[in-house]
Amino acid sequence: MEAYTGFAQVYDTFMDETPYEEWCDYLVKLLEKYNGRVYPSDSEAGADGARYSVVTADERQFSDGKNIENDMRVINENLRQERNAILDLGCGTGTLTELLARRGYDMIGIDSAQEMLQIAMDKRAESGLDILYLLQDMRAFELYGTVGAVISVCDSVNYLLEEEDIIQTFRLVNNYLYPGGIFVFDFNTVYKYKEVIGDATIAENRKECSFIWENYYHEAEEINEYDLTIFVQEREEADTYRRFQETHYQRGYCLKQMKNYLSRAGLIFVEAIDADTHGEVTDISERIYVVAREHGK
Repeated sequence: MEAYTGFAQVYDTFMDETPYEEWCDYLVKLLEKYNGRVYPSDSEAGADGARYSVVTADERQFSDGKNIENDMRVINENLRQERNAILDLGCGTGTLTELLARRGYDMIGIDSAQEMLQIAMDKRAESGLDILYLLQDMRAFELYGTVGAVISVCDSVNYLLEEEDIIQTFRLVNNYLYPGGIFVFDFNTVYKYKEVIGDATIAENRKECSFIWENYYHEAEEINEYDLTIFVQEREEADTYRRFQETHYQRGYCLKQMKNYLSRAGLIFVEAIDADTHGEVTDISERIYVVAREHGK
């Protein structure tokens, strides 16, 4: 059963308490920390006559101590040109994509769920923001050029159930990142699916819609299955509700696995952060941010 069909209609309703603004703030901090930020400088004049230079957080990461000055000159020039282009991989209904666009980034959003992407495009029509949306599978996405950063949040990576799918996706990320660009993604851990969500049933009732979420964790495969039953009020008939059903599958991962996948895809692991505490990752971290860097094609 295809995911995010009927659920797309009510996704934003049931996600209305999600701290997207806080997520955006933190992502911007990571982007500025690792991809650099622009400030006035005497070193170089831009097309508008202003002078800019790019500063990154740790110059030593680029060349293992060899030819640092030349490497930094080349990478900084590349990042200066591409720093504002960001791909939101698994953008869903585009809430975070729009927030980043409002911060001045040139946004591209990719999602494989047509119904979700349509809502994102409806938001774009209302806001007037210049965002490019593409209906593509993240395992085989294509861009017209490179981007300075790729982000993928809200457990999109957990929908990749096979390690070959994750590695292929990461390879594509590496391929479309500009030299030295960064990849920031999050994932739900095995601990969260096994110990926190487990075999639980969650229900929520709103005025115009409601859902029943029946969760099952298959420990042997480390696969989390949740069956959604959704009721949506018909606009024309207030007492009539449409019923939708869909099943979602996600796989839990650990940080060691993600580091391995990144390495096999050609990316360099940079940092891992507990997504809830913004501190060190522990055995009871439920969601983890990972920062990686492009490393050759």
